[in-house]
Amino acid sequence: MSAPAQFRSHESVRDSSRTAILHLKGSREGFAEARDFTHRTLDAWSLEHCADDALTVVTELAANAVLHGLPDPSADHFDVRLRLTLRRAHLMCAVTDPSDSPPLYPHDGDDLLEHGRGLRIVDALSEHWGWTRRSPVGKTVWAMLPTRTAPLT
Repeated sequence: MSAPAQFRSHESVRDSSRTAILHLKGSREGFAEARDFTHRTLDAWSLEHCADDALTVVTELAANAVLHGLPDPSADHFDVRLRLTLRRAHLMCAVTDPSDSPPLYPHDGDDLLEHGRGLRIVDALSEHWGWTRRSPVGKTVWAMLPTRTAPLT
């Protein structure tokens, strides 16, 4: 597997050929950048077949982090990171934000709400998802998507 294409150094980091990190901006441009970054990374990893689900999951996780995980989304400096990690049979999409508040999964009966369905979408598209507290502050919300294509029946 080849490493993702080079991105602007202040925006992304490659820990290895199996990990790519993007520092997100709290704007619509930041979400578009996250989707573009995810698409280019999946292309480099030959995971085009995972793109639709991965782009949706990344968008939902990033939106939740910016909308609910930042003390002041209009601040010039904040620390929200998207990390894509290629594992043996999964793509892990993880977004880290500075909030200690756990992600809120909508209750049954909240289906008609305009907002709050993002984690239901993540749950439906991923094989596993969850969150982890960070030290000293913050959390990471992650989702694991299968990378193997389903056999034809």
